[in-house]
Amino acid sequence: MNIKKHVKRGLWNHLMKSGVEMGLASIIYEVGVASKYVNHAMRTGDLGMAGTSNLYGEDQLALDVMADEIIKDRLDHTGRVSRIISEEQSEIVIFERLNRTGGYSVCYDPLDGSSLVDVNLSVGTIVAIYAGDDPLQSGRHQVGAMYVLYGPRTTLVYGTGNGVHEFTLNSLGEYVLTREYITLKARGKIFSPGGVRRDYLPEHEKIVQKLEQDGYKLRYSGGFVPDINQILLKGGGLFMYPATTTAKHGKLRLPFELNPMAYLIELAGGAASDGRRPILDLDCYDLDQRSPVYIGSREEVELATQYFT
Repeated sequence: MNIKKHVKRGLWNHLMKSGVEMGLASIIYEVGVASKYVNHAMRTGDLGMAGTSNLYGEDQLALDVMADEIIKDRLDHTGRVSRIISEEQSEIVIFERLNRTGGYSVCYDPLDGSSLVDVNLSVGTIVAIYAGDDPLQSGRHQVGAMYVLYGPRTTLVYGTGNGVHEFTLNSLGEYVLTREYITLKARGKIFSPGGVRRDYLPEHEKIVQKLEQDGYKLRYSGGFVPDINQILLKGGGLFMYPATTTAKHGKLRLPFELNPMAYLIELAGGAASDGRRPILDLDCYDLDQRSPVYIGSREEVELATQYFT
């Protein structure tokens, strides 16, 4: 028996075999290392409040703060990152050690959906990676993106321009390849609608009604990472968090959440739009910038945009 054929490829090996530039590969790998500590802390640590708030005025969980520090330290450890922005930080963080410039900038949400942890629902880490020293760029300029899903299994999904790939954390604490070159069908069978229905704009209400009439199944967990992961791995569907009468720019943040997920979904053959323009073409100028989003299979996203034109 050829043992090598039965050895699943690890994350670092996959990055090297895929020809990912060393600095970019180091960032993805180190976020993977950080996620193991976050995963352990989430299953064994303090789920209470930290007594602080983030730049949006939201109370921070102790776990939010811990996850942010773990990921920040691992990114610093790479020696390849010059600047970061985190949803838990109030400003751009500059790594001064070694006078780093010309490397990479990283935007990340250390624990997206952290309010779901205490009721034992899945949450995740989301990361966008840019070349150079400016982390506030159009999402089209990303050179890589990834997310980690902390669920019944802990999985890591990354893309750097050559496909979208999933890895699963095994019992030995290693990420091993589970799916390679994940693709989305042109049309799916599920939809995930965020927001409060009474606050929907007329255009969005028509989209929901159309999907219901066409027999789409509603699948919404309240967590952005698990819902996008479901659409990606099921091979199709539509996630929506619209503009509403109470939030005209929607809820989800462009630099930390929408840009990296739009990058991965487009790389898998899907699409992402604010209803009028592709998410990746939006100018990104502020840490708190938000946007409505329709993301998933290409035909469903095109359907949604028809109601806004």
